[in-house]
Order: sequence, then structure tokens, then C-alpha cells
Amino acid sequence: MLELHSLMLSAGGLGLFLLGMLTMTDSLKRLAGDRLRSTLFEFTKTPATGAATGAITTAIVQSSSATTVAAVGFVGAGLMSFPNALGIVFGANVGTTITGWLVALLGFKFSIDNLALPLVLFGVMLRLLSHGKLAHTGLAIAGFGLLFVGIETMQLAMVDMRALLDFSQLPADNFLGILKLLFLGVLFTVITQSSSAGVAVTLTALFTGIIQFEQAAALVIGMDIGTTITSLVATIGGTVGAKRTGLSHVVYNLLTAILALFLIAPYIQAWEYFAPGALIDNAELALVGFHTLFNTIGVMAILPFAKPFAKLIKTLLPEKKHEHTRLLEPQLLATPELALTAVQNTLITLAHALLTELQRLMHSQPVGRYQANLQQLQIELDQTQNYLDRIHLKQSDFQLWERLTSMIHALDHLQRLHERCEEEADRAEASKKFPTLSKANQRLTADLVLIKESMGSGKWLNTVKQTKELHDFICQDAETYRHKMVQKMGQGEIEADKCWDALEAIRWMERVSKHLYRISYHLQKMLINSGK
Repeated sequence: MLELHSLMLSAGGLGLFLLGMLTMTDSLKRLAGDRLRSTLFEFTKTPATGAATGAITTAIVQSSSATTVAAVGFVGAGLMSFPNALGIVFGANVGTTITGWLVALLGFKFSIDNLALPLVLFGVMLRLLSHGKLAHTGLAIAGFGLLFVGIETMQLAMVDMRALLDFSQLPADNFLGILKLLFLGVLFTVITQSSSAGVAVTLTALFTGIIQFEQAAALVIGMDIGTTITSLVATIGGTVGAKRTGLSHVVYNLLTAILALFLIAPYIQAWEYFAPGALIDNAELALVGFHTLFNTIGVMAILPFAKPFAKLIKTLLPEKKHEHTRLLEPQLLATPELALTAVQNTLITLAHALLTELQRLMHSQPVGRYQANLQQLQIELDQTQNYLDRIHLKQSDFQLWERLTSMIHALDHLQRLHERCEEEADRAEASKKFPTLSKANQRLTADLVLIKESMGSGKWLNTVKQTKELHDFICQDAETYRHKMVQKMGQGEIEADKCWDALEAIRWMERVSKHLYRISYHLQKMLINSGK
């Protein structure tokens, strides 16, 4: 009965620790707010600075998930290169070890057990009697206190569980024993969804003498591997960017785990050489030191190869040739600003692709490849529209509303231009047959090249000017042309069918030029509202 009571008490202590961790992490993320994203973006210019920023940010908000999700968001929105984002992910592994230091120092070496419950009460009262950031600060303090209430509960329980839990069957001095310990570490992290909780339990077991240092080290390595399972699950059904990030996390942590296994023996020998016998008395500090050490060495070893590493991952998970909507990551919808940026870059890409097909139409008769490309573009235009529909803004987000409105207008004209290219392709061909339409046809064909070049180089003011002048020219030419064609038909110089074909052709060029102008106008307005 005593063992069962201890087991239940230990489970309760773990629950309190997890509750405290979740409460503190969530409150710290809310306090950080947009600063988390802006700090990551501002100070991440290279993989090295990304790793440093990722480590510091994770240490502050106590959540490697918050840091890595923000990094994935930047890549998904096209704001950050994949290698630089990898730096953040690598650095987050180092930052997350700060939890182990808190537990080892405050939970075991400088016990704050007597202050833990008063901290919980103080934090809860602060939450109840205040609002805004002060209330979130209160919850963070309460969560911090709960961490150590949980640690104390687990300590009391594990003292009576030493006879129940026999780790002698899992020695860390042979390959099979290490594999079993690694598997236990992975399994614990998968079940609790928190490597920090696993490290805390391992530290408690080490403190109470249930396990030895070598066993604890192997368990912690397994817990680091276990964090990648969550990444893999999160990529199911995701885009190429999400899958690349998940695969990168797995490969990197496996490499770091292999490195860590080879470091266990030299690490113990170093302790014995510089401080004989001190490892036993300071086993908890030695364990978190080992955890930080192999993660830090792992980051330092991988950073010089960040770009080749990113290239390898891209080779393993290549993008589809026509995947213009690859930036539309579902995870970004939680952050409207990033989601809008992803749509912004997607619309520019789609506009460029549609111009390419329009150029092909103006030069030759539509063929199978042209029709297939248009069908793919229609799918992607619809995907972009569906994604836009899922972005929810607050009424106070005036600038974001302006961006969203411009995007809706731009997308509408892209859809209509696509319709001109797909359903009215014969009118483009008709515009080539009538000599009197050659001037307008040649102007449209020539200007498409200039517009595409201007758009590709980001000269949006010039693009708007070019499309406006093209539209004005075709409209003026069309008015004169209509009058002549009607006169010729009235005088019997041209058959009615040919007259209507000619009038439809000039009307088609008018509509195309108008859509080109409105697309460029709204895209420029969208970019202005985004601060570019």
C-alpha cells in the first residue's frame, strides 16, 4: 500500500509540475506578445545570431515550441531564409535547458520549498486583483511556485519508491542498457509532451538515489530525441516548409544525441580529474551541466554547416514545380500579420505566373501545356482565396484591414484575368487577325515584357504607371476602332460575324489591360500598407 500511495503521490507531483510549467509558459508568452516575433526577426540575420537569439528567447519565455513556431512562421511567410530559421531552432535546444538549472539550483541546492506555496498564493491574488500584463505576471509567478510544489511532492514520493523502482536491470555501461534508457526517455517525453518535465523527474530520481548519473544522462539524451516526435506529428498534412523544419529537428537532435553518448565517459572523467568525489555530491548540477554542454557543442558544431544542412534537407524534401501557394502555412493563421505577409508574397508570385501565361497566349495558339498551367493556377488562386477567408482580424487592426482589402481586390482581378486567359483565349487570337487591331495588339504584347520585368524587380510605382498608360492607350484606340468597324459593317464592307469578332477582340484587350492596371495598383497599395 505504501508503494501504491507513493506512486500516486509521484504522479500528482508530476501533474503539479506540468500545470506550473504550462501556466508559467503561457503567461510568459502572453507577456512577451509581439516582442517575441519582432526580437527573433530583428536579430536573426545569420544562423549564428539566430542560434543566440533562439537560445535567449527560449530561456526567457520558457518554451522552445513558442520560439520554433515563430521561426517556422517567418519561413512560411517568406520573411526569413530557411538556414537562418534553422539557427533559431538549434538555439532553442540550448535555451530550453534553463528549466533544468532552475530545478537543480532552486529545487535541490537552494531549496525554496517553504516559499513555493506562498508564491502560488501571491501569484493567484495578483491575477485576481489586477488586469492586463500585471495579471499575466501573477499567473507566471503562480506557475513558477507550482513547479517547486511539484518537485517537493515528487521528492517525498520517490524516497519511499526506491525499493519499488529497480534500475539495476538498466545499466548504462552496455549498449543494450543504454538503448533501453534512451527508449524510456523518448517514451516519457512523448507521453508528457514536455522534455522539461522529463528532466525534472530525472533530477528528482537522481537526487533521491533511485538512479545513477550515467543512467540519468542516457535518459536525458532520450528525452531530447523525444521532443522531435512532436515536431514530426505537427508536420502531418503540413506544407513543405513545415515538413522540412520537422525533419531538420529530427536529424539535428539525432546527431546531437550520438555526440552526447560519446561525451558521457569523458564528462565523468573530467569531474573526477578536477574535483574527485564531487560528482556524487553535485549530481543534479552535473546532469544539467551535461545537458547544456552537449546541446551547446551540438549547436557550435552544426552552425558552420547550416547552409549545406539546409540544402540537404531541401534535396530530401523538394518543392513541387508549380507550388506557388507553398507559403500559405496553416500555422500562420494564428498570427494574422504573418498570414497576410504569406498571402502578399503568394499574390505577387501568382501575378508573375499569370503574366507568363498571358505572354504565351499573345505569342501563340494555346497548347496542352498552356491549358495545364492555367488549370494549376486556378487551383492555386482558389487556395489563396480560401486561405484569405480564414484570416480573422480585429476592428482595431486598421492597417491590417487595409492590407487585407487590397489583397481581396488584387485577387479578384487576378481571378478575372485568369478567366480572360482561359475562357476567352480565342479573342486573343482574333486580335492578331485584323490589321486595324495590330497597333493595340503589338502594344499589349510589348508592354507585357516591360510590366513583367518591372514587377519582378519590385519597381511597383513604375509597374502601376506602365499598366495605366497601356490601359489608356488601348481604350483610346478601341473607341476609334469601334466607330470604324460599325461604319464598315453598315456600308457592307465587312460581314456582321467578322465585325462582332473584331469588337470582342478589342473589348478583350480593354479588359485585360484594365485587370493588369488594377492588379498592379492594389498590389502596390498592399505593399505600402505593409510598410514596404
